[in-house]
Amino acid sequence: MTDPTVLDRQAPAPPALTPADVSDAARLVAFGLQPKLLPARDAEYAELVRRHREDPRFAALSDAVAAGLGLVVLEVSPRAGMAVTAAEDSVFAVRMSDYARRASSESADRFLHGLAHLAIAALAFPRPEDLAEDAYVGRISVHGVDAFVRQACRRLEQRAEETGENADPATDAPGLEAAWRVYARRSATGATKDARRLSASTIGIVGKAVAFLVDSGFLQRVSDEAGGTYRTTARYQLQVRDMAGSAAMSELLELGVVPVSDGSATLVPPSDDAGELAPGAGLPFHGI
Repeated sequence: MTDPTVLDRQAPAPPALTPADVSDAARLVAFGLQPKLLPARDAEYAELVRRHREDPRFAALSDAVAAGLGLVVLEVSPRAGMAVTAAEDSVFAVRMSDYARRASSESADRFLHGLAHLAIAALAFPRPEDLAEDAYVGRISVHGVDAFVRQACRRLEQRAEETGENADPATDAPGLEAAWRVYARRSATGATKDARRLSASTIGIVGKAVAFLVDSGFLQRVSDEAGGTYRTTARYQLQVRDMAGSAAMSELLELGVVPVSDGSATLVPPSDDAGELAPGAGLPFHGI
């Protein structure tokens, strides 16, 4: 028989979760789906983030609501709010093919848009420690990203020549080997004075990718220099962490344009005669 004095010392059971708690959890997820909104700008959002961090039951409830919507919670913090990414089968998922289709009906262009996004991520966080450090803020520019991709194209061309690979694979083949040939042949600026107005140019493609990331709360515009210079947000850092192990990202980093082995440099041109990168290609520099 249980000692009554032991029962007296037991902590009372926590109150059951109520419909109001479910509503609050859903409200937190709704805030997380507003990528440009931060807790510092909304008192209710800040309070729900605090509750998520301090109340495990509310945190579990909020995460369950997110999971039911096909969302993966990357982090809940004052710096990022509720940062979520959509699972592949989520109604909130934005697939690269759908994104690129809005920009162009050409299938080859979809590879170029994907390559632009990979290059932006690689330049924004060129070293593993940049992704690991919460306080790190990367900087990229539209012209810098285009210059970087063209250097990557030259590196891939050199690698194909050295290995004796097919000199002209099909443009709809998967991987970077197909995309670099299309990118290298495409005009950087087109015929207009404002290259961003010509969406088929490579700078136009990079500009669209950057605009998408700004609308998604991943980048913030800093200046108009170099076609537009931008800094990264905490939400983007979390997203890149999530994709850092992807095969395409690894393939791009392994080209050697962005060395990640010793962390001693941010960018190294692929050859002595390749020329310097455009300003903003990999800001901030950590030394070369």
